[in-house]
Amino acid sequence: MSLFQPSLYAVPVSTDAVKADFPGFTFDTYRDPPGQVWADFVHAHDEFVVVAAGQVEIEVGGARALCRPGDLVRIPAGMRHTLRTGPDAGSTWHYGYGWFEVRHG
Repeated sequence: MSLFQPSLYAVPVSTDAVKADFPGFTFDTYRDPPGQVWADFVHAHDEFVVVAAGQVEIEVGGARALCRPGDLVRIPAGMRHTLRTGPDAGSTWHYGYGWFEVRHG
């Protein structure tokens, strides 16, 4: 599984398309101001992030990418990650928590 998948969604990003690709996941949208940083998060569930507007530098387990509208980032459970919106403009991104693969037991 690739963590970073650039240009996976057409721009403007359809929330319905993102939701359809992640059945069983929660879904929400963040609108961050310029310079917003969400640093060193770790979650018990897998997480996806799809950038809808602006640019967000996303670091997952030491790998880093500058993500733009339409880019998907998959963050496995237990992996430390940070999201940084640039200082010049805000960003909008969709995210959710769930499991990338069905878990049994």
